[in-house]
Amino acid sequence: MGQSVNETGMVLKIGHLYPTLMSVAADRGNLFAIERRCKWRGIATEVEQIYVKQTPDFSRYDLILFHGGADREMVVAAQDIQSKATSLREAAESNTVFLAVCAGYQLLGHYYKPFQGPELKGVGLLDLYTEGGKSRYMTHMALVCDFDKTGKQILVGYENHSGRTHLGSHVRPLGKVMAGWGNNGEDGTEGAYYKNIYGTYLHGPVLPKNPWFTDFLIQRALEKRYGDVKLTPLDDST
Repeated sequence: MGQSVNETGMVLKIGHLYPTLMSVAADRGNLFAIERRCKWRGIATEVEQIYVKQTPDFSRYDLILFHGGADREMVVAAQDIQSKATSLREAAESNTVFLAVCAGYQLLGHYYKPFQGPELKGVGLLDLYTEGGKSRYMTHMALVCDFDKTGKQILVGYENHSGRTHLGSHVRPLGKVMAGWGNNGEDGTEGAYYKNIYGTYLHGPVLPKNPWFTDFLIQRALEKRYGDVKLTPLDDST
């Protein structure tokens, strides 16, 4: 558990799902970015790591991180996460914030079908499915996001995935692709969101590269517990 000096009286409670099993491409840096930007504002953070065969009450967290992994690790995660599905759904419906990256993003959908091998069942928090392709999408990418509280913003990172993700009618794209391939290389979308669940293919890791998005997630997560929250601006120019 990590703890920062608490000057505001607020505590951000974070659940880090499969922190060792699903943590490729330095995605753990997303957690570090959240902790650091909270600390600079005097907001305390409490981090609980959640492993295979552990099923906490996910609704007690303000923010849940679920990162990427290779197909072998995805098999283990896909099998284990079914026992967590009910609690994850309850957290999602109670407006807990989720950030899911790459394999985590795919497993929050209905299923992931590798190019070779059996289909892996997801938990269906996001109305989407993913099927593996012959080639990988590997490039720097940028997209335009337009959330109610942020207006139009540019999100940047690095994509590295063979999955082709297709969105259903109950989710919205995270953004529109400016450069790169995105969800499937065809429809010009990247990522998805529903309520406070945000999924993306962006590594980098994505949050240190995009302070505005980090702050957006922090604010949304704090508002679950504290109502309307105004974050102290930080100087991100250096």
